[in-house]
Amino acid sequence: MYQALYRKWRPMTFADVLSQPQVTTTLQNQIRQGTTAHAYLFTGSRGTGKTTCARILAKAVNCEHPRPDGNPCLECAICRDAEAGVLSDLVEIDAASNNSVEDIRDLRDGAVYTPERCKYKVYIIDEVHMLSVSAFNALLKIMEEPPEYVKFILATTEIHKVPATIISRCQRYDFRRIRQEDLVTRLEYIAGEEQISLEHDAAELMARLSDGGMRDAISLLDRCAAYGETITARLTAEAAGAAGREYLLRLMEALHTKDTAAALGIVAELHDASKDLARLCEELILMLRDVMLLRATGDGKLAHCMADELPVLQKIAAETDMDRIMAVLELLQGCRERMGRAVNRRVELEMTLIRATQTVTQSSADVQALSERIAQLESRPAAAAQAGYNPELTKPRPSPAPEPAPEVDIKKLKMEDFKPVTEWPEILEECGKLNPAVLGTLSGSKAVAYANVMLITAENAFFLTMFKDKENARTLGDAIQKVMGKRYAIRARCSQTAAKQRPIEEMLEQAKNSGIPTTAV
Repeated sequence: MYQALYRKWRPMTFADVLSQPQVTTTLQNQIRQGTTAHAYLFTGSRGTGKTTCARILAKAVNCEHPRPDGNPCLECAICRDAEAGVLSDLVEIDAASNNSVEDIRDLRDGAVYTPERCKYKVYIIDEVHMLSVSAFNALLKIMEEPPEYVKFILATTEIHKVPATIISRCQRYDFRRIRQEDLVTRLEYIAGEEQISLEHDAAELMARLSDGGMRDAISLLDRCAAYGETITARLTAEAAGAAGREYLLRLMEALHTKDTAAALGIVAELHDASKDLARLCEELILMLRDVMLLRATGDGKLAHCMADELPVLQKIAAETDMDRIMAVLELLQGCRERMGRAVNRRVELEMTLIRATQTVTQSSADVQALSERIAQLESRPAAAAQAGYNPELTKPRPSPAPEPAPEVDIKKLKMEDFKPVTEWPEILEECGKLNPAVLGTLSGSKAVAYANVMLITAENAFFLTMFKDKENARTLGDAIQKVMGKRYAIRARCSQTAAKQRPIEEMLEQAKNSGIPTTAV
């Protein structure tokens, strides 16, 4: 019967566990000295060796002929039965499916009986954070005063969900993500033993895609081996549902040159090939991270890109301002977060790429020059500082950001000149992050814009009261700038006074007479 590679090549001794010397060395010393604890807590991301170390520890403390270095002998009846899963004194519990208080009560009732064959009865509870509150309370009772022949080994990927009362009664060990070079070495060793032809670039890609998890890396190797041919980086990307590296480099180049058509064309190709666009976004983030690090440090020591990709990414880093790199990274990370709840992932990614290629990000020099210009204006007399503003429409106020003057003569505008702001839902979402109080008054609101003038129509009349506050107005302006890429002169009204479409000057005059602010933000 065929056995999956990740099970076949699971480490048998502490020496086989990769990248966790801070754990294995300590456990081996405790076993050699006979000072093992009654409860352990192993925490870390998936595939880093938590359950594997728990099983090795359970064998080592019960081994009939333990090795001098603290490893189990793997030859005695205890070791063989433990490996075969038929040792009654080694109990493994999956808390994800056995998380009730009754399950833990059964464990507690069984713990009162002495071991049948071993020195210790060992309970391994995997994904312990999945236990219910009452189950944790039941477990705490026996962990406070356990029998001397009972040991607990708890494993979790989400330590923040484990009660402090449980953590304080355990020896805690944090498992690190496995280093990429260790993953590559192990994959190539397994491939050699299994007579699998594996290219070095493919092994590096597997290591990158597994995100520091050995099990994921070996499972991907197993999947690729089913093709029955030499495993290349391209084949690995196809098996993982990821975009090939050449696609990523092309997309990075399109972002660098702000070529919207090229970026959208690549997304269309990958979508037609049934590639996972969420994974594509993740890979773009990781590659852009490499560009950020190359720009910040000047060398590739921290970058995780492949050797043949480094010159391309170094060129992009040298020609791209750090402000733009950070701005595009923020766009992509926001896109990946929204993809989980988006109706159409492709549309979400396309919208983000359009913004990333068409929005001009100010460089540090531009920001400095703008700051100096603002300082000069603030030092002038108040009348000069108001240059470019229509005093009938705008009341000056202090603001940390420059206030744009309308780029058009508002008096000549009519409502039909304005176009709907399609990004309004995103603006509301961003506004909610900055100021939930303002968002609450914008329920059912709409926005239209022309040039740099934006007109907001709210159903809730209280919004106009909220908008009078300078801080609330500034927050709304910040949200609009973050989504739209520039600041707008904002005008506000309530739909109760907008039953008929009036010329813009009538609306502004009514707003002025009613005490409604019409300040640019």
